[in-house]
Amino acid sequence: MAENFELLHTVSSPRDLKKLSPEELRRYCDELRRYIIDQCAVNPGHLASSLGAVELAAALHYVYDTPEDKIVWDVGHQTYAHKIITGRCEAFRTKRRLGGISGFPRMAESEYDAFGGGHASVSISAAFGMAKAAELRGERRKVVAVIGDGSMTGGLAFEGLNNAGASKRTDLLVILNDNHMAIDQATGALKNYLLKISTSVHYNRFKQRLWGLLSHTPRLLRLCQQAGNAVKQGVLNKSNLFESLNFRYFGPVDGHNLGELVRTLRAMHDIEGPKLLHVMTVKGKGYLPAEHDQSVWHAPGCFNPDTGERIAPKGGPARYQDVFGETLLELARLDARVVGVTPAMPSGCSMNILMREMPDRCFDVGIAEGHAVTFSAGLAAAGMVPFCNIYSTFMQRAYDNVIHDVAIQDLPVVMCLDRGGLVGEDGVTHHGVFDMAAFGAVPGLVIAAPMNEPELRDLMYTALRSGHPFMIRYPRGCGEGLPWRGEAFRELPVGRGRRLRDGSDVALVTVGTAGNAAARAAERAVEAGVSVAHYDLRFVKPLDEALLDEAGRRFRRVVTVEDGCLRGGVGEAVAAFFNAGGYDVRVRSLGIGDEWVEHGTPAQLQALCGYDEEAVLRALLAAAGK
Repeated sequence: MAENFELLHTVSSPRDLKKLSPEELRRYCDELRRYIIDQCAVNPGHLASSLGAVELAAALHYVYDTPEDKIVWDVGHQTYAHKIITGRCEAFRTKRRLGGISGFPRMAESEYDAFGGGHASVSISAAFGMAKAAELRGERRKVVAVIGDGSMTGGLAFEGLNNAGASKRTDLLVILNDNHMAIDQATGALKNYLLKISTSVHYNRFKQRLWGLLSHTPRLLRLCQQAGNAVKQGVLNKSNLFESLNFRYFGPVDGHNLGELVRTLRAMHDIEGPKLLHVMTVKGKGYLPAEHDQSVWHAPGCFNPDTGERIAPKGGPARYQDVFGETLLELARLDARVVGVTPAMPSGCSMNILMREMPDRCFDVGIAEGHAVTFSAGLAAAGMVPFCNIYSTFMQRAYDNVIHDVAIQDLPVVMCLDRGGLVGEDGVTHHGVFDMAAFGAVPGLVIAAPMNEPELRDLMYTALRSGHPFMIRYPRGCGEGLPWRGEAFRELPVGRGRRLRDGSDVALVTVGTAGNAAARAAERAVEAGVSVAHYDLRFVKPLDEALLDEAGRRFRRVVTVEDGCLRGGVGEAVAAFFNAGGYDVRVRSLGIGDEWVEHGTPAQLQALCGYDEEAVLRALLAAAGK
């Protein structure tokens, strides 16, 4: 490291960073950016967002006294520079790997991670709580919320602004890291408003002159604040959105100009009350491939850092998200009522396939999961059939909307939950493990879990035909390699499963793609002399009671497998069915226990949780007394 990174290895804490001269700080940021690129090339992660926040992270730790002062990062995938500055340079090589550091801020990982940031739009509310606590306890610590990558579109961000703006004495700085992006291009009226501010020639010319005069004199800056606000309103020809919420607005400033950033932060350091600094950055800054294709390089996988060539995995089965995306386009061609809705994830869920061909029938609503569901409900109430695609972990934020706005009103909204189950390296904040248990309690909601690609395709068609609330959950990654493109659609009977294998010793009951590894385990059990009957439920709700009745009458030992939490999950529902029916059955359920699951590959995590192929085989053999 010393040969290629002369300054990087000299900084193991913000205290070391403060010893650097302004020129050394600039060189340090260059090395920091190169180190992030080199490490992400071989150990993939969220690259472009963190590259865009290098100077911002350095300037914050250069000016503020962390960890005494608190920096709360929103959208944790922009924090790689922050992690490296705060003593995790060597540990950064292990990010997102089993036993290594997280790719997101974690309070348990470092005293410099003031608050966890796996989901978007939380920073302002959390930082305001910390600032209010400091005020109540008479502490003079500073609190900064860094929000960006589209997170300001989330309703929680505005709830935080509204509440904090009413507290004129509470010392809170919100930094809006504005790169005009979420994972994909940012959308909506707020994006257009921020763009108008950042591109106002007259306003920026005035702003540069004003800050040039006042950046060294914070007392004069405070005295001129009201006059500055009036000028800003006149130049922009409208009231500033943030000032209308009682936040003093500063900026925009160049987020890659270290000198300007440091001067600005120092000038604002002692200004009391809620304030917002608008910082303009470039997602992927300093690495041309990432700057030119920011969506792809948000999380590009492995790549050659010298050439920018992405090292794609060799050809294999289609990804479930692409099965969804291509099927949605087919259904939209078949039925004019079909529309797509996604909260800032068109490429992540492959809804961009529909968006390219039918842009008027596809809606990216920004990072706003609750709104996505209720907007879908409104579409359905007016005669459309919306397919609302939200990652399972993010659908947790829209639980109330699903119940009140979709299920109670029995509206035909098709909710497709991508990334169901253990997602792997993104870790505890992104695993989609609660959906089956959480939504299984909602009356009138059908919940389906396909076992493979053609089933996902057929369940989407079934959902379109159902006319009722319908949820389909499927995992991240590739399918089983079964043919699905161009196949005729089949309408599957709702609440009906199937027997995949007959046997006489043990019943294996599975749901979703967890059934594939279980099926392989059943084959191995048969080779070991255990006769296994395998039942695929296909539907989490309603359960196929006829299928379970058959299993309950024929078997004394049942093993259930699911890619979700066991508490309140499918295994418990199956056991409850047997108990209520008076069946003499002992059920052993495999899945995710009552614990938080960290990061690692899906295979590693499934083994740790005890429901991979080997674990299922052991359970089948044990049930048969082997």
